Amino acid sequence: MKPLVPLIFEKSVAGRIGYSLPPREFSQEAIVQLLPENQLRKEPPSLPEVSEGDVIRHYLNLSLLNHSVDNGFYPLGSCTMKYNPKVNETVSRLPGYARLHPLVPEKFAQGALQLEYELEHYLAEITGMDAATLQPVAGAHGEYTGLKLISAYHKARGDVKRQVILVPDSAHGTNPASAAMVGMEIVQVKSDSYGGVSLDDLRAKTDDRVAALMLTNPNTLGLFDVNIAEIADIVHDAGGLLYYDGANANAILGKVRPGDTGFDVVHLNLHKTFSTPHGGGGPGSGPVGVKAKLIPYLPVPRVVKSEEEYSLDYDCPSSIGKIHSFYGNFAINVRAYAYIRMLGPEGLRAVSEDAVLNANYMQAQLKKAYHLEYDRLCMHEFVLSGRLQKAKGVKTLDIAKRLLDFGVHPPTIYFPLIVDEAMMIEPTETEGKETLDYFIEAMLQIAKEADENPEMVVGAPHTTPISRLDEVTAARNPILRWQG
Repeated sequence: MKPLVPLIFEKSVAGRIGYSLPPREFSQEAIVQLLPENQLRKEPPSLPEVSEGDVIRHYLNLSLLNHSVDNGFYPLGSCTMKYNPKVNETVSRLPGYARLHPLVPEKFAQGALQLEYELEHYLAEITGMDAATLQPVAGAHGEYTGLKLISAYHKARGDVKRQVILVPDSAHGTNPASAAMVGMEIVQVKSDSYGGVSLDDLRAKTDDRVAALMLTNPNTLGLFDVNIAEIADIVHDAGGLLYYDGANANAILGKVRPGDTGFDVVHLNLHKTFSTPHGGGGPGSGPVGVKAKLIPYLPVPRVVKSEEEYSLDYDCPSSIGKIHSFYGNFAINVRAYAYIRMLGPEGLRAVSEDAVLNANYMQAQLKKAYHLEYDRLCMHEFVLSGRLQKAKGVKTLDIAKRLLDFGVHPPTIYFPLIVDEAMMIEPTETEGKETLDYFIEAMLQIAKEADENPEMVVGAPHTTPISRLDEVTAARNPILRWQG
């Protein structure tokens, strides 16, 4: 393991110069006359005195400390931080896409419209839906859109009392948040001892006020709910709809289509499943697919094809309207389109097969040292508990911080909430066995340290430029500039 480059923030040395300005064209007296007195400094600004070389080296070293999927393992459970193929980046930068103005007349945007049209149909086919929209620009935005569609569907049928959204206790936090955004009432459904939805609790809470059940399958425990057919029947028999949170679709590509298991609406995270960039607040894309009965309510404009010409259709009287400017994050859609065309059906199937294989290999190795709440075959991710280590004074947060010393980004911790001291780990399909083994060895070493030398873990990280932070204070009172 290579040590990180030492980072010294205070580089200012009195008298050191990193720049030179041209001679002033105006005298000090002239400047005073030109500017209002209240805008004139009484004393020189306090600026660091550094050479150009020091400045360049400082910021270059800072950039090298950024962790990404291109320079290290990123096992962030439920977010599928996998390698982004560079051919996707090349395609998205083709002049016909990258330099196309969003207000260009449709006759000059035929290639872009064709790509959007075909991508919609690819995603609908992959998910077992009848149509899709590419307008939503994030997973949560897709959830919001899907719930607006569900609400519009019920209102169009005069069923206005359906204001309840059922959400499992293992759900992503965006599910109840999105439901609240559209003015729905959230009712939580318990999990059973197998890690799936409790059928008894679902039956008890499903009535004529239920608009939909939001479900991730596999769920945030990384477990596929084998009762999905019965779950769908319970909700549909009560007049509700089934919403598929596609955050974990990386586990089912080419193997299971949500539409075939009873779902009426589905959103996909292109920045998770289809290898587009992820993080930093964007750019994202959360397309929504629907069954035929919900097509009239899809956002406008819709890309349509007549003979050999593509156009944008705004004539959709039942539509929920626009939910984003123009037509979503187009450059992200280009990347996802390239990924799908590059892999094809067999390649997409291999994605899920390898992701599931990697996760189960890692789970089998790590459950020897960490508690596994649901000891069964997982899908693309799994959730360990650090409660055995907590009993010895080492918390899950400490384990995550210690992983930084191994050059690995920590997995998602303390989620899902139904697992005490949770660690949600997702290796994805793009990592080789050597990387998986390195992570396994690091985790086993940390477990051993928790037994024999807990101070080593509790005091971590040891090799990073900055040690353990007071993260609450850092978030609320950040220091964002040099203070001298």
